[in-house]
Amino acid sequence: MDLEEDWTLVEVPDMDELLGPVFQRFETLPARHIFPPHVHRWNQFVYATAGTLVVMVEKSRYVITPEQAIWVPTGVRHTTGALHGAEFRNLYVADAPDLGMPGTCSVLAVSPLLRALIVELAEIGGRSESAGYIARVHGLILDQLRRLPVQDFQLPWPTSPMLRKLCEALYANPADPRGAEDWGAALGASTRTLARRFEKELGLGLREWRHRLRLFRAVEWLGAGRGVTDIALELGYSSPSAFTYMFRQEMGCSPTEYRGLRARPFTANEVIS
Repeated sequence: MDLEEDWTLVEVPDMDELLGPVFQRFETLPARHIFPPHVHRWNQFVYATAGTLVVMVEKSRYVITPEQAIWVPTGVRHTTGALHGAEFRNLYVADAPDLGMPGTCSVLAVSPLLRALIVELAEIGGRSESAGYIARVHGLILDQLRRLPVQDFQLPWPTSPMLRKLCEALYANPADPRGAEDWGAALGASTRTLARRFEKELGLGLREWRHRLRLFRAVEWLGAGRGVTDIALELGYSSPSAFTYMFRQEMGCSPTEYRGLRARPFTANEVIS
């Protein structure tokens, strides 16, 4: 598993054992900071509460938004980094015969109830709660984890330095209009070579990947509270209506409707009222 170039390594938290069936750890990663490859003796649920994360598992790389999480089973070698800074909460989950979770790394859609339970789990530590109540919260979290749908809505990330340079540039500026020929010239590769490498590493072409990237960034920015017009222009659409049409085709609702259906991001100190 190759690390990203020019990123800063962050020390993996030292934990010898879990204190219960579910344990939560809050992390903040500055831009271009990354954990080195490592494994855990328990399962991990990686959930970004703000910003986006790049999660690398063996030769697969995923970009996840605050609407998603990555399930990493026990013993799977992985690492997590932040492209432009992110806050996330890890749920460490002990193995159990009846756990009922995927045996492979999976992208999951986060439900509003699980989101609320994660906040409640964080607040329990600052209150005097009975062991029975804590056990019930743990049980509800495990029940919700089993019900999360696996998502095909993923943004694959390249492994080679050449394509990482291209994808990071487009991530930072999704309105960049350059096509495969221009990018090939900029990166010192023919259009044919670039297209072949893109298909091999990411499983889709540059045009399709760029389209998916714009949708990912739209979801990220809507969750951060940005306006539809602002998002449309920054993504490179000629008008908000053109952006809204694309978003409705892909997500089944308008950007405004989508934002209304999603809960706002929460902070480390937020309390459920």
